[in-house]
Amino acid sequence: MSTSTISAITTAVGPAAVGIVRVSGPEALRIAREIFVPAAKKSLADFPPRTLAFGHVRDGAVDVDEVLTVYMPAPHSYTAEDVVEIQCHGGAVSLQKILALTYQHGAEPAAPGEFTKRAFLNGRLDLVQAEAVMDIINARSEVALKNSLRLQEGYLSRELEKIRQELLAVIVNLEAVIDYPEEDIEDVTYARLEQSINRARAQVETLASRGETGQILREGLRTVIVGRPNVGKSSLLNQLLKEDRALVSQYAGTTRDVIEEQLVVDGIPLVLADTAGIHKTEDFVEQLGIKRSRELLAKAELAIVVIDGTEALTAADEEILTAVQGKPYVLIVNKADLGQSDVIKVLRQKYPAATVLPLSAKTGAGLDAFQTWLQKFVYGAQGHGGEALYVANARQENLLRQAAASLASAADGAAQRLPYDCLSIDVHAALENLGEITGQAATDEIINQIFARFCVGK
Repeated sequence: MSTSTISAITTAVGPAAVGIVRVSGPEALRIAREIFVPAAKKSLADFPPRTLAFGHVRDGAVDVDEVLTVYMPAPHSYTAEDVVEIQCHGGAVSLQKILALTYQHGAEPAAPGEFTKRAFLNGRLDLVQAEAVMDIINARSEVALKNSLRLQEGYLSRELEKIRQELLAVIVNLEAVIDYPEEDIEDVTYARLEQSINRARAQVETLASRGETGQILREGLRTVIVGRPNVGKSSLLNQLLKEDRALVSQYAGTTRDVIEEQLVVDGIPLVLADTAGIHKTEDFVEQLGIKRSRELLAKAELAIVVIDGTEALTAADEEILTAVQGKPYVLIVNKADLGQSDVIKVLRQKYPAATVLPLSAKTGAGLDAFQTWLQKFVYGAQGHGGEALYVANARQENLLRQAAASLASAADGAAQRLPYDCLSIDVHAALENLGEITGQAATDEIINQIFARFCVGK
């Protein structure tokens, strides 16, 4: 438990019906009693814990606002400390005045993420659960929210703890044979060690393989729509958005700059850019737009290449198809409502590994097939989020991959009958990596960096 008491506004900035000031720490109840006067003419401490009390916040003899106040004694609160929350009207003046009163009576301003950091330091949350709190706040889709809630509820933490217990058992076996070398059980010991290490390794690799999907759900899939002019890129954007966001005409070069939107397609958050048609032009403004298109294409995690299905493949199409090689892409053959040339057949012959989907951006025909493909691209063969757990960020994924590499080395060492000390080093390294994920082995620097990304009040 911390010896200081902190306070902050926990609701968003701006006028609202309700705003909340949170106070956490050993002096939370005292501070609240000094500024809150219940209408029932009794002390806040006399109300049952976690019960809203109606009354007024007062500055001396002056009423500041009519409020509801709740006291949550330790350890049954968000921070596992004594916590008081004052629910007032959501105007900036009222909130700031109440916050200032908490400071006057002994509270200190909360740092970004300090409430959640205290919950972690007091053992109420581990580091995975703490990171999931911000993911819940920033969730871009229902699937992302569901995954973040499961992380916050400890599903991933429990999976990691099972793996850690298996590795701890391996360490115990290793130490036993190191301490009692006279026991002639090497072949049995190595075989069992290799089996246990590979079992843990498979579980770690499964979790690590979902890291990219987890980051997509958290941050959105950076996607760019590319193609030559007048193939229907903007029409496809409008179809995905279900609104006329981009200007569409029969004339080539209508889109001369990049249009960026955030949207959710069948539960998958996309950061989607509709680009200027890539082609040779003498128009200076178009050249700038095409330059930006190429820059976005280079950074994109997925390219949607739009081809005009009513025409034969052109040199400009070929140039774009060459540019997307080496990055994930899907070929959309547009204008299916106008009849198709043999371009689909040509594309499948020239690019057999590519997915080629006929679609009409005008009518929406073929959009379901694209969404099905997108699900499989993001989630893998199962094609949907399901009940799988997805690690939330690059930090967690990187540590899982490091742990998997250490376990691969340990398993290889067991197969080669290397000295037990060598195996122990690799298994200990994997344990350290898993402990960093949950916070059991994380340094103060890492912990501070994580919570510094939180907003004030959380």
